[in-house]
Amino acid sequence: MKLTDFNTLTFDCYGTLIDWESGMVAGLRPLTDQVKSELSRNQILEAHARHESSQQRYTPAMRYEHLLAIVYKRLAEEWGVHVSTEDCEAYGRSVHDWPAFPDSKDALRQLKDHYKLVILSNVDNRSFAASNAKLGVEFDAIYTAEDVGSYKPSDRNFDYMLEKLAGLGIEKSNILHTAESMFHDHGPANRHGLASCWIYRRHQDEGFGATMNPGDMPHYDFRFTSMAEMAEAVASA
Repeated sequence: MKLTDFNTLTFDCYGTLIDWESGMVAGLRPLTDQVKSELSRNQILEAHARHESSQQRYTPAMRYEHLLAIVYKRLAEEWGVHVSTEDCEAYGRSVHDWPAFPDSKDALRQLKDHYKLVILSNVDNRSFAASNAKLGVEFDAIYTAEDVGSYKPSDRNFDYMLEKLAGLGIEKSNILHTAESMFHDHGPANRHGLASCWIYRRHQDEGFGATMNPGDMPHYDFRFTSMAEMAEAVASA
């Protein structure tokens, strides 16, 4: 299998193109600064992952910015901090401030010369629009959790994407799903028979950070530690 076997890259956004972990830690600082015991970065991210994943299961059709507000409330309860509704809602809007990884913009521009670029993301449309402005590329299609009414790793999100891409004349065999999260993306990509590329952003860290542990590690076909590394490999191919 070669990178040149595909004509379409489907991307997870947060954790792959947007540095959501840094964005989360910054957005949670008004809360974590009030916690009596010191929390490590990974402790913060892992707690966030637990509450986010749980809330996505219980309220799959909820807009992501509203869902994040509930996650903030659950974290405050867990850590024994009083917060207001306004505090929770402010965190929900913080997605707009989450930064892109430094290499995402240039890498996407390079990849755009060779592939159609598609987003499959656990986000609402308004929040993604703010992130898209940071990425500086026009995607050929954008599929969000708000569009589908569920969150990855639900198979519904991948079913929806594949149905819509088939309508654009893009077959499964032409798609390389590109993502960091083993839990949200590579597991369901395996179940749908999609080739996948792991952008292992956390290669210098322990654990799974803001994503849940997937259990048995899914299969992947390519592995890079950054989008820049992937774009360079495509250029060489």
